[in-house]
Amino acid sequence: MGKDVITIGTVGYGYGAFLHVNGYKNAGGIPIRLKTVCARNAEKAEAFRAKYNYEQICTSYDELVADPEIDLIDISVPPRLHIPYCIQALKAGKSIICEKPITGYFGNGTDNIGKTVSKAQMWEEMDQQLTELKKVINESTGKFFYAEDFVYATPVQKAAEILRAKKSKIMFMNGIESIIGSTSEAASEWKNFGGGTTMRNGIHILSTMMYLKQVEAQARGEKITVKSVMAEMGQISKVPLKEGEKQYAQAHPNDVEDCSNIILTYSDGSMCNIIGTDAVVGGSANHINVACNDMKFQMNLTQNDLLKTYCCDDNGLDGVYWGELNPPKTGWNNVFVSDEVIRGYTGEMKSFLESMAYGTPTETPFELAYDIIRVVYAAFRSAEEGRRIEL
Repeated sequence: MGKDVITIGTVGYGYGAFLHVNGYKNAGGIPIRLKTVCARNAEKAEAFRAKYNYEQICTSYDELVADPEIDLIDISVPPRLHIPYCIQALKAGKSIICEKPITGYFGNGTDNIGKTVSKAQMWEEMDQQLTELKKVINESTGKFFYAEDFVYATPVQKAAEILRAKKSKIMFMNGIESIIGSTSEAASEWKNFGGGTTMRNGIHILSTMMYLKQVEAQARGEKITVKSVMAEMGQISKVPLKEGEKQYAQAHPNDVEDCSNIILTYSDGSMCNIIGTDAVVGGSANHINVACNDMKFQMNLTQNDLLKTYCCDDNGLDGVYWGELNPPKTGWNNVFVSDEVIRGYTGEMKSFLESMAYGTPTETPFELAYDIIRVVYAAFRSAEEGRRIEL
C-alpha cells in the first residue's frame, strides 16, 4: 500500500493540464493533494492555481522536483521537454505522468528542421533518447505513467473487456482524427512538437489500435508485433484557394504535415489504417472501427450525440465548454458531455493513482509508449523515402 494521500505537482497550465486536473477531480476513491502549479509565467500559473484549488505556484522546475512532499509530477508541457523533465524527476525518485507523445526529434531549436533533417537521422537520435529514458525508468524508485487518454476512453475500455472475454481476432482497423487547426501556435513548427498532425492527432488513433492489438494478443496467448509501416503525408491546407476561401482555415503548417495516412501491417497479417488531419471544419472528430473474425466495433469518441443543441444566438455562453475547437455555438451542435470521462482523462488518472496507491499495473506501460513513437517515426520515414519501413 502506498501513501495515504498522494501529493501532486502539475507542470503547465494549458489545455492538457486542464484535462488532467478534471480527470483527478472525477477519479474518486484515492485521496489526493493538489499542491503546486509550476510554470514560468507566474500570472497564468496563479490563475490556474486559483481556478483548480492548488495550494501554491512556483516558476522553477528544479524547485518542484526538490520538494520532498511531492509524490507525483504531472507534466503538460511541449513534447521537446518530456524526456529531460521525466529523467530529472525520476532520478529524484519522483513518479511522473508524461503526456503523449513520449518524445520526438526536435533538433537544437533551429527553424525548418522538418524540411532539412532526414527522418532517418531523426529516428536514430530519438531512439537514443528512448534508450536513455528506459535506463532511468528501470533504475528509479519512481513510476513512469504514459498519458494516452484514448486508451482509457470508455468505448475503448469496453471493447477491450469484450475482446478479452471473446478472444476475438482483429482482422482490420481504420480510424480518423480530424480537427481544424490547433490550440497551440507552436504547432506549425517541427522543433516544438516533433512533427505535425500525426504527433498531435493521429497518434491518438494509432495508439488505440496498437493497444487493442496487444489486448487481443494477451487474450489469445499470442505474440503480435507491427511488421511494417507505410505512409503518405502532406500539407492540404496549402491547396490553392481563391481570395476569401481561406477564412475558416486554422492550420498554418510550416515544416510539418497537416494530413497523414498511415497503414500498419502486423506480424499476424492484420492491418490498420490511420488518418490524421488538421484541415477539416466541423470540430474535433474521432472515430475508430474494429473488424474482428466474429464481431465489429464502431467507436465515436467525438463527436457523439449524447446532447444535441440548437442555439439561435450565443448570448451568455462565453464561459460554457462546448467542445474542442467546435464550430460556433449557434445552430445545431453536438455538445461534449462528460468529455473527461468519455475520452479517458478520468480513467487514466484513476489508473495512475491506483498504481501509486496499490501498485497495480496500468494499461499504458513504457513499452507501449516506446512502440508507438517508433511506429510514428517509421511513418515519417516511409512518407519521406517513399517506401515501406520494416520493423
